[in-house]
Amino acid sequence: MAEKMQFQAESKRLLDMMVHSIYSQKEVFLRELISNASDAIDKIYYKALTDDQLVFEQDDYYIKVIPNKETRTLTIIDTGIGMTKEELENNLGVIAKSGSLAFKSENEAKDGHDIIGQFGVGFYAAFMVADEVKVLSKALHSDQAYLWESQGADGYTIVETTKDQVGTTIILKLKENEEEENFDDFLDEYQLKSIIKKYSDFIRYPIKMDVTTSKPKEDNDKEFEEIIEEQTINSMVPIWRKNKNELTDEDYQNFYQEKRYGFDQPLKHVHVSVDGSIRYNAILFIPENRPFDYYSQEYQKGLELYSNGVLIMEKCPDLLPDHFSFVKGMVDSEDLSLNISREILQHDRQLKLIAKNINKKIKSELKTLLKNEREQYEKFYESFGRQIKFGVYNEFGTHKDLLKDLLLFYSSKEKKLVTLDEYISRMPEEQKYIYYATGDSIDRIDKLPQTEIVADKGYEILYFTEDIDEFAIKMLVNYEEKEFKSVSSGDLGIDAEGKEEDNEDEVKENKEILTKMSEILTGKVKEVRASKRLKSHPVCLSADGEVTIEMEKVLSMMPDNQNVKADKVLELNIHHSVFNSIQAAFNNNDDEKLALYTNLLYNQALLIEGLSVEDPVAFTNDICKVMQ
Repeated sequence: MAEKMQFQAESKRLLDMMVHSIYSQKEVFLRELISNASDAIDKIYYKALTDDQLVFEQDDYYIKVIPNKETRTLTIIDTGIGMTKEELENNLGVIAKSGSLAFKSENEAKDGHDIIGQFGVGFYAAFMVADEVKVLSKALHSDQAYLWESQGADGYTIVETTKDQVGTTIILKLKENEEEENFDDFLDEYQLKSIIKKYSDFIRYPIKMDVTTSKPKEDNDKEFEEIIEEQTINSMVPIWRKNKNELTDEDYQNFYQEKRYGFDQPLKHVHVSVDGSIRYNAILFIPENRPFDYYSQEYQKGLELYSNGVLIMEKCPDLLPDHFSFVKGMVDSEDLSLNISREILQHDRQLKLIAKNINKKIKSELKTLLKNEREQYEKFYESFGRQIKFGVYNEFGTHKDLLKDLLLFYSSKEKKLVTLDEYISRMPEEQKYIYYATGDSIDRIDKLPQTEIVADKGYEILYFTEDIDEFAIKMLVNYEEKEFKSVSSGDLGIDAEGKEEDNEDEVKENKEILTKMSEILTGKVKEVRASKRLKSHPVCLSADGEVTIEMEKVLSMMPDNQNVKADKVLELNIHHSVFNSIQAAFNNNDDEKLALYTNLLYNQALLIEGLSVEDPVAFTNDICKVMQ
């Protein structure tokens, strides 16, 4: 008797969730199994491109679905690459990688189907409809076949067996009908045909079934008899070769799901047919949600690449620039050679031309989405706006002109996301700069002292809440000849009304105090100066030079931190009542009290900026001294 092997503990729990209908539609189990079968044939297809000993004959490859009402079994046969014993253990014995349950718990609101698909374990959807699953498989170039068998979470067995052909046969022993579930539907010929057409019509290999049909009797053409004949259920005509006017949004969505591009609903699809110096068809999708691993090293960009309907690469990264790496889909060209190697393919002139055209097409579609479907665009931007901003900054700003019109930032006036063009259109004639403020959140930026004078002038401020924002804008330099200016910059190009003349006299009058405070803060700030931007707040930090305080914070967290520092300036509101105490300490030659007030104001400014106080103990002691 074969030894029963156990699923991992985490895998048991996931399997239990699937058995209890984690999929919203139980019928998708068949789509998952057919997709796996198609993938197995794809692997032979792909292997044949590089293996001269392997001859691929189209007619030899198919998928067959066999229902048997008497035994209550549903069988799915493929002539794909098959699996070795080790592959059966690795592919079917371990349901999900470590961390999948943590991902599930973080995404409770999502359809369970999404969770399963994200980890490629759709095979186990079979347990939603079956009490027992058998997988009989013989791998390519192997003489030995194996039988994997499981009745669910209790475990599985693998034994040696015999099988004539290379490929995989999956046998499902269907559950007995329940009050709310009729599992007999999955043995019904009509229902099975409907499910296959609905989910797998675009599978490029024939999906066969023995179908009952009627035909006239030979001896009496007025009477009919039922016969059973093998039919191909799916159309096998690739969607990208159909006329666009034949297709519906649902067709594109089904294709998106069937190809496993994602488990959300795509926001936008683009069907491209080009017949010129380079001929190709493409279907591109802009997803609604980003994959869970999108901003990680594990994520791989790329479009499926076909040559005349034959798969060359599952993910061709050269077809997509990094800033559009979120796009899913495929490209099929008759002008690419089948025997071309991956290395040569990367430098293929036709491929580069296709990639260039696709890049322009994606930009055009995003602009159209922004213009005509703003709500949908903002939904896209929530998921992938960071990538657009990174594209502006990346490669020394090579793509900034392409991407700048796609940027959105929160507006202090509009209280919503706006484009740079919309900001420019509202600028008063006398406004010199495009003003922005940086911070961890909108609420925090709202409270920044540095925004006071800009807001009082009635000028709009763009809020930068992501670490990439300011780096992207620095690379952009200006927009429509208007330079970007941080509200924390040393010179805002604004003078507080009514203070211009008075301020110069007061600065001269308090020059010695400011100089003394600068000496106290030597090594911490470049200078202490009277502020032209503060009204109600006593103090803030600003920066001279290209490196802002927010950029310093971001750079300090990077692994290769070069200890880049902003030239910080401590700005004092010399009209604030706090400054009276500073003047009193200076006039009374109380150096200890002046140092105490100076350090307190410096640390206060650090906290406002979201920076750490350098010596928390000394800071709390200083507070206690003031309170005594």
